[in-house]
Amino acid sequence: MRYAEVAACTLVAAACMPPSYGVILEAGADDPTDTDTDTDTDTGEPPIEWHGEPLPLAEPGEWLWVDFPKNTRCRSGEPTGIGVRYADSDDLLIYFQGGGACFHSLACLTNPQTADAAEFYGAWAPGLGRSGIFNDDHPANPAADFNVVYVPYCSGDVFAGDREDVELEGLDPQQFVGYRNVTAFLDRVVPTFRGAPQVLIVGASAGGFGASFNAIRIARSFPESQVTLVNDSAPLFSDDYVAPCLQQRWRDVWGLDETIPAGCDACFNPDGGGLSNLFDHISAALPKVNFGLISATRDATISIFYAFGVDACSGFGIFTGDQFQAGLYELRERVLAPNGWGSYFIPANTHVWTQNSDFYNTEVAGAPLTDWLADLMAGDAAQVAP
Repeated sequence: MRYAEVAACTLVAAACMPPSYGVILEAGADDPTDTDTDTDTDTGEPPIEWHGEPLPLAEPGEWLWVDFPKNTRCRSGEPTGIGVRYADSDDLLIYFQGGGACFHSLACLTNPQTADAAEFYGAWAPGLGRSGIFNDDHPANPAADFNVVYVPYCSGDVFAGDREDVELEGLDPQQFVGYRNVTAFLDRVVPTFRGAPQVLIVGASAGGFGASFNAIRIARSFPESQVTLVNDSAPLFSDDYVAPCLQQRWRDVWGLDETIPAGCDACFNPDGGGLSNLFDHISAALPKVNFGLISATRDATISIFYAFGVDACSGFGIFTGDQFQAGLYELRERVLAPNGWGSYFIPANTHVWTQNSDFYNTEVAGAPLTDWLADLMAGDAAQVAP
């Protein structure tokens, strides 16, 4: 029996009746809470317990949108929610959606500012919700039989912000509260899937930054699980490649200094830099988690993201493919390989690989991407590159 079914049926008998496809249900908890208990032997820190109401049920294979109207907000101020698809196994995939970032009026133009049931059922669930790693029929998908929690992206702050009513030129006051949103989601997701044998956390683009940023508290919420985190196309380069003034901009606009994981002293350089040290920090804090990074060697999308720091953040410059490739390989040699991360580098300038057919069609140096991921989940972290 699925974890959701066990948890929900203990509340009221009616909870065992699955809602029909398309029904929208509201979240029950106003203020998610976490309580430390006994020490977790993996991290050396207490696991985090959550006490929210388990998520509602649906038939296996069907997508269900769950509204969180009371304790989540997109950057527009509108509430949001999550998508859930149950399976007949107990394993869990948590997927953080991508979509750019909002820290400059130009950067905000292509960043989503709402995510609701109409968008989910109308655009996402019928298409992307059946492709890539969400394809539950593909024999090469190592997560084909996993329950899925899909975390949409509308906060503009890579799921890491904690600031309200931020003024940016030409925009209404922005609500950068993605970190709070993840808190609200975990308060119900964890009680639903507590004890899952495997928890696979995947984030694409902005979601890759968000998955990494929230890695410690997610892993500590599943102390009995084998946790794997895959960052798809969100490498955090050193200060030599990502200007400290740009990092300071993110800190100021999103309030990152309040949400950076505790103890990451190296994340706070006096000039605003140091954010790339987050990868070192989460590796040390979570020694039993399997970590992996997927990236094109010349990712044109993330290059645009980093171009705002060119020429001491004086405007929008050019972050070249050569710079990106140099930063990527420096990251592998300095951080990923020494900390036991797997890496999968593709000779391309395209962006994100887990949510479409590229997940099954990509092979580098004789290694299919799906095989690399399956090995990573089994604890075999390989360095694959052209």
